[in-house]
Amino acid sequence: MLDLESRKVIAVIKVALRIQRIALSIDDRLAFTADQSKPQLAVIDTATNQLRAPIALPSVGYGAAPTPDGRWLVVPLRGGKQVAVVDLHAMKVARTIDVPAEPQEVLISPDGRAAYVSCDASKQVAVIRTSDWTVEKLIDAGPSADGLAWAGK
Repeated sequence: MLDLESRKVIAVIKVALRIQRIALSIDDRLAFTADQSKPQLAVIDTATNQLRAPIALPSVGYGAAPTPDGRWLVVPLRGGKQVAVVDLHAMKVARTIDVPAEPQEVLISPDGRAAYVSCDASKQVAVIRTSDWTVEKLIDAGPSADGLAWAGK
């Protein structure tokens, strides 16, 4: 854990030998990171810098992003062709969604209506409608479809 104002390390939390990417809950109370050796998400309480019980995943996760309402966490399952939707009230996977191969990064639209998931092997971005958790469309993105970001005015 870092204190960005003082630019100091305030805690080192042992999570796993290898982790991948970090996501924060909308209220900043929880941090999530994907364990790369086990199919689970590490959950860190940011007030205490302590690990909570992990969230079991169907396979190893990669990136993650919460919906703006703070209810869901969308987690690409990189080794397969699925995305997991974690219910943050129950702290468990509520459903999985089939997407093209090797989903890696997820970006939720500011209005929360869509989750954009980069699928590296297929060179596509899957657009998932969050109202019913279905793939609305696929966008051809070219080689190395990985990181996603919003750009605009």
